Amino acid sequence: MRNPPGEEPDTPLSVTPPKKWAAGVPAVVHALEYSLEQTSARRTGVDLLAMNQVGGIDCPGCAWADPAPGRRHRNEYCENGAKHINDEATTRRITADFFRKHSVSDLAARSDMWLNQQGRLTEPMIKRPGSDHYEPIGWNDALGVLAQELKALDSPDEAVFYTSGRASNEAAFVLQLFARAFGTNNLPDCSNMCHESSGFALSETLGTGKGTVSLDDLHHADLIFLVGQNPGSNHPRQLSALEEAKRGGGRIVAVNPLPEAGLRRFKNPQKPRGIVGRGTQIADRFLHIKPGGDLALFQALNRLLLEAEDARPGTVLDHDFIDAHTAGFEEFARHARTVDWDDVRTATGLTRQEIEKVRDEVLDSERVIVCWAMGITQHKHGVPTIREIVNFLMLRGNLGRAGTGACPVRGHSNVQGDRTMGIWERMPDTFLDALRQEFGFDPPRAHGLDSVNSIKAMREGRVKVFLALAGNFVRAAPDSEVTEEAMRSCRLTAHISTKLNRSHTVCGDTALILPTLGRTERDVQADGEQFVTVENSMSEVHTSRGRLEPASSLLLSEVAILCRLARRTLDGKADIPWEEFEGDYGTIRDRISRIVPGFHDFNARVTRPGGFQLPNPVNEGVFNTKAGKALFTCNERVVPRAPEGHLLLQTLRSHDQWNTVPYTDNDRYRGIHGSRHVVLVNPADLTDLGLAQGDRVDLVSVWADGSERRAENFEVVPYPAAKGSAAAYYPETNVLVPLDSVADISNQPTSKGIVVRLEPAPSRTRPAPA
Repeated sequence: MRNPPGEEPDTPLSVTPPKKWAAGVPAVVHALEYSLEQTSARRTGVDLLAMNQVGGIDCPGCAWADPAPGRRHRNEYCENGAKHINDEATTRRITADFFRKHSVSDLAARSDMWLNQQGRLTEPMIKRPGSDHYEPIGWNDALGVLAQELKALDSPDEAVFYTSGRASNEAAFVLQLFARAFGTNNLPDCSNMCHESSGFALSETLGTGKGTVSLDDLHHADLIFLVGQNPGSNHPRQLSALEEAKRGGGRIVAVNPLPEAGLRRFKNPQKPRGIVGRGTQIADRFLHIKPGGDLALFQALNRLLLEAEDARPGTVLDHDFIDAHTAGFEEFARHARTVDWDDVRTATGLTRQEIEKVRDEVLDSERVIVCWAMGITQHKHGVPTIREIVNFLMLRGNLGRAGTGACPVRGHSNVQGDRTMGIWERMPDTFLDALRQEFGFDPPRAHGLDSVNSIKAMREGRVKVFLALAGNFVRAAPDSEVTEEAMRSCRLTAHISTKLNRSHTVCGDTALILPTLGRTERDVQADGEQFVTVENSMSEVHTSRGRLEPASSLLLSEVAILCRLARRTLDGKADIPWEEFEGDYGTIRDRISRIVPGFHDFNARVTRPGGFQLPNPVNEGVFNTKAGKALFTCNERVVPRAPEGHLLLQTLRSHDQWNTVPYTDNDRYRGIHGSRHVVLVNPADLTDLGLAQGDRVDLVSVWADGSERRAENFEVVPYPAAKGSAAAYYPETNVLVPLDSVADISNQPTSKGIVVRLEPAPSRTRPAPA
């Protein structure tokens, strides 16, 4: 049993060998164990049997696509999805008594896990200026306080409206409409911190910021690259798609600094071979790459493909595709031929022979897909790396054909849908023009603030009101101390949330907690029971409908909170029927259908089994770039280096974690039990550094400007990380990343490839709360 919700865990670290396979019966057991600790067997069953089913609840855990309606399993969910949905459906409740007992200062000293374990928020709360306690407040008064602060601003740009990917399409559309009618494009979101580099790179080279791959494409690919991602923990249902690809004869190349269990073997608990058999080998080839070496790897592959074409003219490259659909090939080819093999070796840790074997796999494959995640995007050179991946795909025409394409694997369930609905600080004029035509007001045109620039603006006093629609902003953002100081400098901070998290403890002068319905709960409005919609990683739009009774009679839906706030704030400005939107979400979808391309007949099409697929221009041979073609690019050589006595650190999630929230202190697949304050280091590096298992160290990040950041009291664990690298969990290590350390072009925080040294730590009884 875990510690009761009122107590912090106090267990010593134990380490076991890393697992060599993912899922199987243990995944089922752990999912049910956690679910039944949170809620009843009946509620667990209602949630799980409705999860990812037609007309059921879309899993909030990740954005992985669902199989076609006729091919869905009765239990269409993974271990982490089951934990996440029942973590929300918990029967634990936070009431006014809880906040009377616990001051803000007390809560700020608690761990992320403890805060989450307290249960569901049940009524609006306010922390008034000078107070150290939240106290109850009615909805009318709470929204009045927020509206009054917004109206008192000298400029609409003194407010920021942040969104997490948990929000539905309807809530996201209403939020961006409210913000723009209010007069600002300050609409940062969680994508700023996870896949912003993907959006910039794909938009520049292909003319669309989205991936080009469907689930069916994965099933029929000859070769799939998994680069900088860990599907076994972060999007486990991808393993089912990879299993099907393998059963169809496909091969998989995994590229990662850690040999993750989900990259090795998958035991599908829904099939006999996953229960009593060995399951399915996932990676046919594993490239144990150094953090940040992926750019050099694909540059090397591209040189090898060009040289293979030289040796066998007309048999390697897809000249028909290159000539008809691309621009910039000759300049790219000249640049690619200058790749230096010593630089490649230093950057990747791989031999030329290892890379040539991958080249041979590519030459033997007609259909190739490259999947990637935050192991690529969160590097300073994330955008060039993805551009180089696009170069790689274009050389052999692996775009726009069945079984081919680019596949950025997104995390939050609707992070892609939020962007489609207009949650972006720099939406194009075509979208803003459509808003003006539909609602009769002229939206602001100046680009707004992204997440990093929002923190800077708060710190400098240029932003005074921060409103978050879901999420845990202060734990998702970098430079923890600077981020928290910036939040505390606001006049008002407000969070629309289902559960307590660290952001609620980092308060402006006035702070509001606005509790909302969860994805699992019935949403009844004036015109009857409502459903919402989401868009997954593969541009499929479908419904989500809760089944449980709300955790409290005082909860409002996200849409209702935003519509009521808009009415109170805008005082009739613009011809926007907020009350109608609140009463019937179908009226929101009607407006979306006239504004957002691909959403025609939205209400009719989305209620069909499985919803509908948004068109992807790349798959229709259309590239919306300035040249009207897909663009080859020349990307500067990058060789990540750590000085002697230092390592390249990557931050990562544990298996038992969703986004910023750990469910336990364990990481079962990596063999870590009882603590998150660990640093995983290659045994050879530990020998070189004079360290051993169990030593306690401070992680000290060092930066080109001479500054340093420190994360204190981590226990050393020998682990098969790539030589010269280390790994540790976030959000505990977010403190190591300065606010100004961002990816080129995309401005995404660089939580990978951090140069660190490991300093012996002063004796401490246990890690201080992060």
